[in-house]
Amino acid sequence: MAASATTTNTGYSVKKVKRILDLVRGRTVEDALNILDFTQSPIAAQVAKVVRSASANAENDSASGDPSNMKIVEAYANMAPKLLRFRARARGRGTRIIRRNSHITVVIDEEEDV
Repeated sequence: MAASATTTNTGYSVKKVKRILDLVRGRTVEDALNILDFTQSPIAAQVAKVVRSASANAENDSASGDPSNMKIVEAYANMAPKLLRFRARARGRGTRIIRRNSHITVVIDEEEDV
């Protein structure tokens, strides 16, 4: 049985989060956490929190098995609402400032023995 975890409005753009998610997609939970712990990025720390949360959800779910043999089957980032502001420019004009946000979702499931 699959277990998932989601975080919302992370403060990081989807483009930047996808680079980190591509590192861990398809790996075991232990391997993914090792990679994320040694990645020098605040986004990696946020993704690691979501992976740990999904692992805890799998552990507390009675139908799921042991979280040590779990694998990340889905990891994706969706766009969240943008924060729009204006900055003053020359000649009384204004320029838009767009702060992009993202929602991070991680789904883990038992690793199939081949």
